[in-house]
Amino acid sequence: MITWQIAADGPLLRLDERLSRALVHPDRFSELLADLGNVQVAVPVLLTVLLYVAWRGRASGTDRWWPAPLAAAVLMALVPALIVPVKELIARGGTPAVPPGTGYYPSGHTATAMIAYGASTLVLLPWLRTSYARRGAVAICVLLVACVSFGLVRRGYHWPLDVVASWCLGTVLLALLRLFLGRFSSEPQPK
Repeated sequence: MITWQIAADGPLLRLDERLSRALVHPDRFSELLADLGNVQVAVPVLLTVLLYVAWRGRASGTDRWWPAPLAAAVLMALVPALIVPVKELIARGGTPAVPPGTGYYPSGHTATAMIAYGASTLVLLPWLRTSYARRGAVAICVLLVACVSFGLVRRGYHWPLDVVASWCLGTVLLALLRLFLGRFSSEPQPK
């Protein structure tokens, strides 16, 4: 529905533009928050977690230690393959705070942050021993994605609907990853 509203210049688009005008206030702090969604920041976090999970799985003697890290890595690789064609097709212009151009919808930074931090959390959860640690990991993931989202809109890099569309895509992709990972939950858990 969001994509249709953007492509058809629907009423939701005008609301998005009004909301953006109210929220945009470019400053250094919002830029730093937005930078947490950069590939150069988010992907190394994911790779570090994937290497840790693979190492722990292999060291524990788990027979199938590799599907979770591999699935998360493939999911991260899918992000540009899904986002770039939509950016090209919709060709939405940026906010007044950025140079003229197109390709702002959906937000690649938000999708990168959601998948990198979300997939990191999903593959790490089985290795966290306490429910407090698991809740903490989920809270950190949600906080990071929220900070990136806020930074992108506040800095004026993206319209709010650009970010919301990436939340929708990220939620679907992470749900699919969770379903895939659930297939391996019957294996003995690490001690």
